[in-house]
This record gives sequence, structure tokens and C-alpha cells, in this order.
Amino acid sequence: MDEASKTNQFRGAAFKRDYLSGRVIDIGAGPDLVVPHAVPFDLEQGDAQSILDYFRPQSFDCVHSSHCLEHMRDVPGALTQWWSLVAPGGYLIIVVPHEDLYEQGAWPSLFNPDHKATFNLGRCGDWSGVSFDLGALVASLAGAEIVEARIQDHGLDHHLVRRRVTHLGRLLFRLSPRRRRFLARLMNRGLPVYRLDLAIERLERLLGKPIDQTLGPALAQIQVVARKVGTRDLESRPERPNPDRLRQALTRK
Repeated sequence: MDEASKTNQFRGAAFKRDYLSGRVIDIGAGPDLVVPHAVPFDLEQGDAQSILDYFRPQSFDCVHSSHCLEHMRDVPGALTQWWSLVAPGGYLIIVVPHEDLYEQGAWPSLFNPDHKATFNLGRCGDWSGVSFDLGALVASLAGAEIVEARIQDHGLDHHLVRRRVTHLGRLLFRLSPRRRRFLARLMNRGLPVYRLDLAIERLERLLGKPIDQTLGPALAQIQVVARKVGTRDLESRPERPNPDRLRQALTRK
């Protein structure tokens, strides 16, 4: 299931009414627009890293992006450009994978090798080498008022989440596709290997193989909503976040 659609199941009508009304751009949406009236912006439309090349500052009442920021080569730079698109009084909604619930201590990411950054919420530390506290990063933007900053783990089985992926776990993860193809060939020949497949899968989990639960209905992500306060004469060009403010995020469960 597409990530925006999955997340929308837990947002409700009030969230859409309050934050996703008016002029909306959905960055990295693909075919899964967060609301039908949103303007899509994905690879077909251009480079989200330099989105000011395509739109004027303060063009939208809401800038929404789900599972796109982690693909940016310069996360603070992209975020400040996206923020510049928000009109005063409008909203920025950012959803990214939670580094501990999704990457599970494995970097580069096993589940999506294109990820260029990891994210946490309200925690110091940098196990990936490219980790950001998303709440603090958004709070450091000029005129940003945090409305919501929370971890979303609906449907996630925390017993299956690895604290750190071992070398054996990585090996089992990489070998799993070969094992599945081999058993599929045996099954096509009429051999009853379904139970064997299940048994091997259970054994691999016991031995530490990581599981991407987000392939199903589970969420393993962070959502931050910020409102832009101020007047229409806010700077139209983005500023880099101030490092001195990177720990000022308001976290609400």
C-alpha cells in the first residue's frame, strides 16, 4: 500500500480540513496524492532538491511530503526550500522513516539503498553518520511553530524490530531472495515446499534477519507538522537552519 494512503487512515477528517486545505503541493507523491486536489511533484516534474526552480516562494497553503526527504542529497537545504513554498499561516507536513523502526541499525539501508539520511525524534546520537532529529530540524526553520511531532508505529510488531542488524542478519536478508526463487522453482514442479518455506523463514528471523514490516499495513515513521507564523514580508529566499536551535522541537505523543 502507498505510504500517504496508509498514513491518511490514521489522520481523520479534522486533520485534512485543518492542514490539507487550499493550495497543496505533494512532494514525492508518485501516484498516491495525499488529497485529490494536491499538485504532484515527483521525478517526472523535476528535482525536489531545488524546488524553487519550479515554484515561487509562498505559493502554497500546505507543503506535504511523505517518504521523500530521506532521498535528498542535502536534507537541510531541501527542507528550507520546501519551507519557503509555504505561505504565512500555512503548514508544512513531513513524514519520514524512523531510523530505529525502519533501518533497525543497518546502514546503508537494507530495505531502500537510495536512502541518503536517517531520522529520529528528540534524541541525540548519530549511529548512521547522516542522522537528523526531524522535530528539531523543522523547529529551526525561520517562523516555524511546531503543531505536532510524533512517532507513528501503527500496526508495527516491536518484537520483530531489531535493535542492531548483525552480520548474520545482513547475510540472511541478502540470501532470502535466492532462497525464495529456489523454493518457487520446486513448487512449480509440484513439490510441497510451502511448509518448508515457512519453517526457514521462522529460523531466519530467530537468527536475526531484519523484516520490513512497512511492506504490509504497518507504519514505522515520524510525522512533523509545522505552521508558518509571521507576515507576508517573510524572507522569500530560504535560510539554512541555525544549528543552535536544532534541539528545540516540541514532541507530542
